[in-house]
Order: sequence, then C-alpha cells, then structure tokens
Amino acid sequence: MGRFAYLAARPKLREVSKLKLVHFSEVPAAPVAEEGAEGVSVRWVIGEDDGAPNFAMRVFEVKPGGHTPRHSHPWEHEVFVLAGEGVLFCAGREHQFREGDVIFVPQNEEHQFLNRSADTLRFICVVPRESYARK
Repeated sequence: MGRFAYLAARPKLREVSKLKLVHFSEVPAAPVAEEGAEGVSVRWVIGEDDGAPNFAMRVFEVKPGGHTPRHSHPWEHEVFVLAGEGVLFCAGREHQFREGDVIFVPQNEEHQFLNRSADTLRFICVVPRESYARK
C-alpha cells in the first residue's frame, strides 16, 4: 500500500457547511514570480475563496539552492516547517531551521527563507487577510 493510499479510500469532501478538506497536493502550485524569488512555488491551501475571512494558509516549496525574496511588510508570518531544512535571514542575521520547527517573523522585519540543502524545503506560512486582500 502506497504512502498516500488512504486518500483513495477517503470520500472527497469539497464543501460541507464551509468545511474544506483536501490533501495539500491537490491544490495547484504556482511559481512565486515576485522579484528576488528563485525556485519557489506556493499553494494557497486556505484563503478567502474558501470562506476564511481573516487568514490565509499557504504551503511553500523551495527547491535546493532556491530562496524567497528578501523583503519586509506590515504583517507577521507564522511558519511551520514540514520538510527539509533551511536558513532564515531575519533581524539582520541568519538562523538555521529544520523540519518540525516553528517560526514567528514579526511585522516590518526584513526576512528571507533560503534552501542551501540538497532536498526540497516545504513549509506552511499563515498570513492575515491584509496581506492578500483583493483591492
């Protein structure tokens, strides 16, 4: 039995009283096209289209040698590292992290996630609505 065999047996629940239940891999990944990003894709797994009025949950994948852009903004990030290891540039210095770590990036802090390993880095990042709301 394969690693994700349980998914085949599970009924596909798409919307039941605003419930969303889906394996993250079923949500399409899109390349991060922001200037300064390299080898990064994102899956918007929960957002306003799902009825989430306050926050969005995204799953990022960073290829070996890849990185997010170095930037800052007026909202924080809550991050959970699902797989791999990397380096976070934040508060003017580099911080090592690995699978299972949780990271809080404060608002207005310049930051960047880098993958210097040979394996794909995957992490969940939660952001408030103000960071992505349609104008």
